[in-house]
Amino acid sequence: MPSEFRSFTAAAALALLAAAPAMAAAGDPAATRIEAFDHSLLGVMKDGPALGARGRFRKLEPVVQNAFDLPLMTRYAVGPTAWAAMSEADHQALIRAFTKLTAASYAHTFDRFAGERFDVVPTVQTRGGDKVVQSHLTPGSGASVDLTYRMRESGGTWKIVDVYYGAISQLTTRRADFAAPLAAGGAKGLLAHLDTASAKLLQ
Repeated sequence: MPSEFRSFTAAAALALLAAAPAMAAAGDPAATRIEAFDHSLLGVMKDGPALGARGRFRKLEPVVQNAFDLPLMTRYAVGPTAWAAMSEADHQALIRAFTKLTAASYAHTFDRFAGERFDVVPTVQTRGGDKVVQSHLTPGSGASVDLTYRMRESGGTWKIVDVYYGAISQLTTRRADFAAPLAAGGAKGLLAHLDTASAKLLQ
């Protein structure tokens, strides 16, 4: 199986964190990328109610495109066998739809500011070609949420290829969600599913 389709399971992430050597986050380009992404999220959250869902989406779409390796993530979420059977036009349509869904998800979830704080853990785990950056989202009140970003270099820039919320892999969740519409309707069925999901998030 090609490297871009390697499993992003929670067990693999935990093994990576346990076995990988640590390096200082200060100045690390992968950590810097996450800090910039967190800063952008906070800015949109502070203007969230005034912007509305679609306004937040317009602000966040270029941020998401810059921070994530969306073509790789789309290929993984679709799966190598199904992806190989699709046309290039289908590939590009699905990447656009996946990009929209990712940005819409952030616009929906991070809709307002109530004293939240992001803290990037001052170590970056590295193993092979990937880096793992850990961050905590601390709300104004209540327990913090652990966010773990798996990153890979693409075109000389570190990009997010998966996000773990606690021990839950976003990509593994997406792949499971995409399986039924893909099986029922192929690329067009999945595209319709993605468009419907994005529209609901932006209502």
